[in-house]
Amino acid sequence: MKIAMIGTGYVGLVSGVCFSDFGHDVVCVDKDPSKLAMLNAGDIPIFEPGLEDLMARNVQAGRLKFTGDLVAAVQGADAVFIAVGTPTRRGDGHADLSYVTDAAREIAQVIDRYTVIVTKSTVPVGTNRALIDTIRAANPAAQFDVASNPEFLREGAAIDDFMRPDRIVVGAESERARKVMADVYRPLHLREFPIVMTDLESAEMIKYAANAFLATKITFINEIAALCERTGADVKMVSKGMGMDGRIGNKFLHAGPGFGGSCFPKDTNALARIGQDHAVPMQLTETVIKVNAETKRRMVEKIVDLCDGTVNGKIITVLGVTFKPNTDDMRDAPSLTIIPALVGNGAKVRVVDPQGRREGRELLPGVTWLEDPYRAARGADALVILTEWNEFRGLDLARLAGSMRRATFADLRNIYAPKDARDAGFIAYTSVGRAGFFLQDAQPQGAL
Repeated sequence: MKIAMIGTGYVGLVSGVCFSDFGHDVVCVDKDPSKLAMLNAGDIPIFEPGLEDLMARNVQAGRLKFTGDLVAAVQGADAVFIAVGTPTRRGDGHADLSYVTDAAREIAQVIDRYTVIVTKSTVPVGTNRALIDTIRAANPAAQFDVASNPEFLREGAAIDDFMRPDRIVVGAESERARKVMADVYRPLHLREFPIVMTDLESAEMIKYAANAFLATKITFINEIAALCERTGADVKMVSKGMGMDGRIGNKFLHAGPGFGGSCFPKDTNALARIGQDHAVPMQLTETVIKVNAETKRRMVEKIVDLCDGTVNGKIITVLGVTFKPNTDDMRDAPSLTIIPALVGNGAKVRVVDPQGRREGRELLPGVTWLEDPYRAARGADALVILTEWNEFRGLDLARLAGSMRRATFADLRNIYAPKDARDAGFIAYTSVGRAGFFLQDAQPQGAL
């Protein structure tokens, strides 16, 4: 099949590369000349494990191309996917659909045969039906169907999610469109991965409902963690006990500094606005948004408490700033709340992150970027783990503690056991949802 992918952001690039690996002819379209130059040189503008090699293999095979010529890409295509951004609109919390609408209008003007126009972007309920009117207005003679095909890709595991999905959701309302979409995903259907065929509105809602539910699980365990700290319970044990229940499951029950990323913050805000627009308030989702913001602020308080009530003039080493490991994505990362608060209160912040520096340099002004955790910790007053990169899971805690001016540790991903931190020489330790320790009137130690 011939596929055109409009947009080479995270979703568009991963989807286009994976479709080409299915054996389809894929042309990815983007308006950014610098991004196209990078892609055509064999480089990728995002960090996603395995993507660069998979892209190179399919470019070499002649199944994958990158271009700025939308007309050439779309004409003759069996399916045209719209994979452009739908960021939260400033002022009202709605998803900004201008990029989706503009793409649909441009596609309508150049299609020259029956084409299925597929929305891969996350869009509010009713968007795809509205796109039908947009396309008809732009080209009354167009032969087309609109389909909704939301993505469920986890950054850092996107290729595996695409190739081995829990399910593929397709909203389409004609047999002809369903047949085209079934052919697009035929390699997965042959391997018996489930394809859920539904109407347009249900497909749109599935995406928002799924992300809001996962965000709710994260926020719930973070609230439980706060209660654990007051009652003496251990949130890791609580999560384990809960997760063994088959009705609950153990995923997304890891306490931490709050959720971020490209999906959960944007999609929970959009779902809340959809509910308000239809006079059905999404009260749980609205509370999730509120509690998640409070969780991030609570992490700032933890760090300040660790520093005896003030971070002014203190050196704080932060390990990890991306919203999760195995990505360079900084969108709505907890670090974007926590670090500016520390800097604003007079802290001197040093940052180490394997992939976050490229985006983080602009988003986190006033910090010092270093490559080595041990160098970053030298002479510091506090060590903070914000992102659980594998590189931070096997640190020599004694070496870190011994080099710090004041060996205190905020383990906000619960990577280490409190006893391990104490045995390594840390005089103060705090985590999320577990008892820590703090030795009053401890004297500074370590070398500057």
